[in-house]
Amino acid sequence: MLICHCEECRRWHGHFSASTAARRGDLVLLEQRGLRWIQSPDSDAGARRGFCAECGSSLFWDAPRRPTISIAAGTVDEPTGLRIAAHWYVSQAGDYYELPMDDLPRHQLSGQREADRQSL
Repeated sequence: MLICHCEECRRWHGHFSASTAARRGDLVLLEQRGLRWIQSPDSDAGARRGFCAECGSSLFWDAPRRPTISIAAGTVDEPTGLRIAAHWYVSQAGDYYELPMDDLPRHQLSGQREADRQSL
């Protein structure tokens, strides 16, 4: 599970986001009645965000060129078995909270963006 501190995720979720992911072919939706998608305007990955139009819950982050879809961890039924693996976009963390001293990897941007920059 990744913790994203970017400004867009903080605005979308009301705080940082905690997300897990599934391969596109492995994700099975039992109900799509209320699912709506909007473009994620500040996404450097050209992503869209999925939410429930009935209750307002944020559900998905979907970057079309990636093999997985991110799923809001709070929407997964327990027991999840999920554990935090890293923090992304710590450079954009809100000024109203402290980053935890958890010894997990911290990326100034996303892990993918940092890898892309290093390969240039």
